[in-house]
Amino acid sequence: MGKYKIEVCYSPALFPFYENREAVVVVTDILRASSAIVTAFMNGVERIIPVGTLEEARAYKEKGYMVAAERDGIVRDFADFGNSPYNFSPDRVHGNQIVYSTTNGTNAIHLASSGSQVLIGAYLNISALAGHIISSEKDLLILCAGWKNRFNLEDTLFAGALSRMVLEDERFYTICDAALGAIDLYDLAQGDMMGYMEKVAQRHRLRKNNLDDVIGYCHESDLTDLIPVLKDGHLVRL
Repeated sequence: MGKYKIEVCYSPALFPFYENREAVVVVTDILRASSAIVTAFMNGVERIIPVGTLEEARAYKEKGYMVAAERDGIVRDFADFGNSPYNFSPDRVHGNQIVYSTTNGTNAIHLASSGSQVLIGAYLNISALAGHIISSEKDLLILCAGWKNRFNLEDTLFAGALSRMVLEDERFYTICDAALGAIDLYDLAQGDMMGYMEKVAQRHRLRKNNLDDVIGYCHESDLTDLIPVLKDGHLVRL
């Protein structure tokens, strides 16, 4: 058996049962926060300040910060833009600091801050992420942002994909049922990921609000080797 364990937490509500201060914690919110955060760094954002509440986001806006804020996929009236990766274009974010508040993702980031290192994971940076985790030689905990503390499929599938990649290194192992279940789901879906997405509740929430144009993009792999990391409460490049 390997030296470093892999665990998957399906929901922030379950995090106290998985908390591991020695682990690298990867937070994922595929539709759409983690995909948007990685995209922002791809397009030159200087740093992202994740905040949990709309009140905090509004206070930053009043101080002159650029703010991305949404709830249930809908941009808030005081915000500069919402949660689509396409909002984080180079002309809007390059060299800037962005305050960011989302329904699920930013709260998960704050929750994960007890880990030895907190990284943001998406398909967009999955190979770079796996490589960094393997070289870190620490336990891995993947925290799925889920949907309002509930299990969701899209984050679980990503957790399965990342777990499978890291397990290619014999120093890593898992006896975590959640990780094994995530791997099995990913193996089931990977042959037709976009077809499988039709089962996903968040896909239908986004479609209802005409926000589903990002589904394919959020499932593209290895568009960047950039990894956002949480330092002193802010997300910066690793």
